[in-house]
Amino acid sequence: MTHAVLAVDQGTSGTKALVICPERGVLGTGFAPVRPRHPPGGLAEVDPEELYGSVIEAGTRALAEAGEPVAALGLANQGETVLAWDPDTGRPLTEALVWQDRRAQPLCDELRLYGEELRALTGLPLDPYFAAPKMAWIRRHLTREGTVTTSDVWLVHRLTGAYVTDAATAGRTQLLDLDRAEWSPRALALWGLDGERLPEVVDNAAPAGTTTAFGPPIPLTGLAVDQQAALLAQRVTAPGAAKCTYGTGAFLLAHTGDTPRRGGSGLVSCVAWRLAGRPGYCLDGQVYTAASAVRWLTGLGVIGGAADLDTVGSTVPDSGGVTFVPALAGLAAPWWRGDLRGSLTGLGLDTTAGHLVRALCEGLAAQVAELADAAETDLGTRLEALRVDGGLTRSRLLMQTQADLLQRPVEVSALPDATALGAGALARLGAEPGLTPAEALPRWRPAAVHEPRISADEAAERRAAFRTQVTALLGRSPA
Repeated sequence: MTHAVLAVDQGTSGTKALVICPERGVLGTGFAPVRPRHPPGGLAEVDPEELYGSVIEAGTRALAEAGEPVAALGLANQGETVLAWDPDTGRPLTEALVWQDRRAQPLCDELRLYGEELRALTGLPLDPYFAAPKMAWIRRHLTREGTVTTSDVWLVHRLTGAYVTDAATAGRTQLLDLDRAEWSPRALALWGLDGERLPEVVDNAAPAGTTTAFGPPIPLTGLAVDQQAALLAQRVTAPGAAKCTYGTGAFLLAHTGDTPRRGGSGLVSCVAWRLAGRPGYCLDGQVYTAASAVRWLTGLGVIGGAADLDTVGSTVPDSGGVTFVPALAGLAAPWWRGDLRGSLTGLGLDTTAGHLVRALCEGLAAQVAELADAAETDLGTRLEALRVDGGLTRSRLLMQTQADLLQRPVEVSALPDATALGAGALARLGAEPGLTPAEALPRWRPAAVHEPRISADEAAERRAAFRTQVTALLGRSPA
C-alpha cells in the first residue's frame, strides 16, 4: 500500500497542492491562482467555480509531478468564506463571500445586545469576519433557495457527494456550541438560520467520502480550516507554544489543551481539531492584512513585490518616524473594529520608499506582538518562542522586526506550506487510524531562528508609538 497522500490547501489567493510521502517528503507540487474581487465598501467575493477549478488544477498538477498513486486526500479551507448552492445539482446560487467581506456589519449591529451571549456560547465575538453573519446576509438579501454553508462543505460535496464539515471549520461559523462541539440551536435562532439544513460535523481525520475528480478513486480522510492545519503542522499540540502564519492575513494561534479558554483579551476561542471524537482547543488572533498590505504597497509602485521588502527596507536604518497601522481591511483582534481603516503618520519630505517598507514591517510585527501578549494573558503562561510560516516569512527584515518587537525568538519553519502539510497529516491519520498525530507529521525543524537584537526598553518604546496611533484610530466613531 502506498503511504503518499494528496494534500490540498484551498486559500484566499490560490490553491496549493502537495503529494507527500512520510519517508521521501514532497513528491509533487501544484498551484492554481484564485482572484477575489474587492468592490468598494469593504466587499470581497470570488466565483465559487474558480475555487473548485483551482482545487482540481492544483491537485492534478501535483499528482502528475509525483507520478504515483496516493492513498488519501486531505483538504484545508479558508474557514469563513460562504455561499448558497443547490444541493441537488451542486450549482452555486451566489458568489462566495470571502472571509474579509464586511457587508454583514449591519446584521452584527442588530444583534449587539446578544454579543456577549454569542461569545460565551461560540467563543467568537460579533463580527462579519465569521461565517454566520454572511450566511444570514445571503438569506436576507440574495436567495432563500438551496443551502447556505461555508465553502468547504460545497467543495467536499462537489468532490464526494458528502454533506459534512469538520469540527474546526464549524467552530469558525459562530453557530457551534464551543463546549459540546455541535450546532447550537440558540445561535442558529439568533442569526435567523434555525430552519437551515446544516452539514454533519465530523472529525478532522476520518473517512468523509471518495472522489474521482482527479482520476482514480481517492478517499477523502482529512479536513481542516487553514490556520488549524498549520498549527498542527507546526507541532503546536499542547499549551505553551504559538504559531503565526503570514499569508493574505496574519494569524496567531496558541493551543489551550482539551478545554476552551475564554479570556477577556480579545482573542477568539475555537476548536483546534477533533480527533477520535475528542476536541482540542486553541486561541486565535487575526491581522486582516499582511501579504495583502504588501500587495497594496506594490500596487502603489513603492515596491515591485514581496521580494523587495528586504532590499528596499535595507536602504534606511529605521522607519524615520513613520508609523503605519496596516488596517486596510479593518482592525481585527484584539480590538474588533472592522469599520476602521489604516493610518500612515509621521510622513515628511524626506520619507522614502525604504521608510514606508520599514513602517509596514513594524506595523505588522507590532500587531502580531499584541496578539502574542493577549495569548499569554489568557493562557496565564509565557510563550517561549513563536513558530512562523507562510510566504512573508521569506523576508528577513519582517522576521527580525518580529523578534525585536516580540522580544522572543522567532522560529521560521523549514516547511513553507504548513497548511497543506497539516492537511496531509490529517489525511494520513484518517486513512491509518492507528497512527498518532506525532507519527503522521513531518519532522519539524526551523530553517532560521531570529533572536531579538534590540533592548526590551526600545521594543516597548516602538510598540508604544504604534499603540498611540491605534488609539487615535479607535477614537474615531464607527462608520
